[in-house]
Order: sequence, then structure tokens, then C-alpha cells
Amino acid sequence: MTEILTPKKKPTTLVTGGSGFLGSHLCDRLLAEGHRVIAMDNLLTGNLDNIAHLRSRTDFEFIHHDVSRYIDLPGELDYIFHFASPASPIDYLELPIQTLKVGSLGTHNALGLAKAKGARLLLASTSEVYGDPLVHPQVESYWGNVNPIGPRGVYDEAKRFAEAIVMAYHRYHHLETRIVRIFNTYGPRMRPNDGRIVPAFCCQALKDEPMTVFGDGSQTRSFCYVSDLVEGIYRLMMSDVDTPTNIGNPRELTVMDFAKKIKELTHSNSEIVHRPLPVDDPKIRQPNITKAHTLLNGWEPVMPLEKGLEKTIEYFRTLIEKGIV
Repeated sequence: MTEILTPKKKPTTLVTGGSGFLGSHLCDRLLAEGHRVIAMDNLLTGNLDNIAHLRSRTDFEFIHHDVSRYIDLPGELDYIFHFASPASPIDYLELPIQTLKVGSLGTHNALGLAKAKGARLLLASTSEVYGDPLVHPQVESYWGNVNPIGPRGVYDEAKRFAEAIVMAYHRYHHLETRIVRIFNTYGPRMRPNDGRIVPAFCCQALKDEPMTVFGDGSQTRSFCYVSDLVEGIYRLMMSDVDTPTNIGNPRELTVMDFAKKIKELTHSNSEIVHRPLPVDDPKIRQPNITKAHTLLNGWEPVMPLEKGLEKTIEYFRTLIEKGIV
């Protein structure tokens, strides 16, 4: 008897925060990998323009919903990438309650959906769980140095709680879970006014406005291009690594050097000005990515900083030319 071969079923994947900077790039990658993708977002900080190029696809669906409220989806579900959350200092200082709710209630609801559907869930956590670190570079076994009642605490503690409840579901309900600790990431689709270093410096430099450096600029950051980050996250979801894993670029720069690099690449006439350092602003930030490199098939960032910045600068240049910024 001849065996009848049927096409392999497309996995169905939910991306919460799917119209945000990272979520939209993740949707692109998942569709390229053959997934049917559902993007869910309440548009508090997301932007439909980020997924406008996907809306006509039959294998893509957008649902306007706040994951802090009960999530109900019909049909089968294979994977959940839980990326819903305000993610910049301006956001979580202006939206402290929403930040806490999406990290707690939103993560609980996403886990409940994963349990009901038998889906694997990946939590987008953050390097902010390390706070203002006393260990450098930061390794996954470090517990962090976080001020739970400071202005940044709403984001730090929301993510720390989210990690705790994900691991509780993993241990108690035997749910398949993954946790990625995301370090500073940049690229097209960042919000120009979200207060983070890359969009702020790019837009200020392109408009020849003063480039604002907080403190003396000696604090360090490590910037990973979005395609490198998404590659690491996808590999993590498809791996058997069920403990928190750093994904980021270990190349460390001072904020001042970064400002000078963007000024150079934009040929800007901007002057660099200094403002007081925000409360609890981390003085150092650099991921140890040994775990990811070892367990995720040799993953490491491949995009050179200058090339990634050129792509990002061009994106913001386009927004400025359109009068969006």
C-alpha cells in the first residue's frame, strides 16, 4: 500500500507585544520559519506601523487585547513568546501600574493559556533583573542588586516576578518554559521618543540638536542588533534550555563613546551636553554570553556595530523626512 504523505502542520505561535519593536521583528522571523503567527497587543506602547507589512498575509493575525486581562484563543497553539511590556525608562516611569500588571497578571494569563493549550512559553525578561550590578560582566547565576522601591523598581521587580512565576509553572505544572534575559538592543522600529540611548542620540544628531548624555558618560552599555537578538531568542525557544539565558552583545562601550560614534556616523554638528544621572541608573551593563554560545549552537552576535547603527540611523532619517519625528 502506498503511504500518503501529508504536509507538515504549520506551528501556531502567539507573540504578545507583537506590534512592538522586538515583537514585530520576532513575527517576521517566525513567519519566515513557517509559523502561523498571532500578534497580540493593546497598543499602549506598540505601533501598528511595525506590522503593517504583515496584515495582508493569511498566516498572520493581529488581535487587539490587553494580556493583563484573561486571554482566550480558539484552536491549537504551539508556542507563546511573551513580550508584552513597557520597556523603556520613560514608559515605566509614566506607566508604573501597567508595567507591574503586565509583568504579573499578564505573565500569569500567558502561562494559563500555555498550560491550557500545551504550548511552550518563552518569557522576555531583561538585564534589568541584575539592577545596578556588583558583578561584571553579568552571568545568569548572579542574583542582582535591585532597589525594589525605586522608580525603576516597577520594571525590575515585574520582570523578576515574571521569572519566578514562569519557573513555578515549570516546576509545579511541568510546563515547557524558556526565559531570555535581553540586554540593550537596537535597530529599526524603535520608538523615536522612548527615552532610550539609541533613538535619542540618533534623532538628536540627525536634527543637529544637543545630544543629551546623562552623568559624565562613563557608564557602560552593550548594544546588540535586533536580528542577532531574534536569532538567539529563536534558538533558545527551540532548544531544551529551561533556565534563564543572557542574549546580548558583550562589546561594551561607554555612553560618551557611543554618543561620539553616532555623531560621527551622522556627520552631525550637535554638541554633547550633560544632564544629571537618573535615579538607580545602572553604571555598568555587559552580558556574559558563555551559556548561550555553549548551549545554542555557538550563537553569538555577528552584526558589526557600525553597520547596525547605519541601518538604524537610516530608519530614523526616514521618520524625520516624513515629519514623524
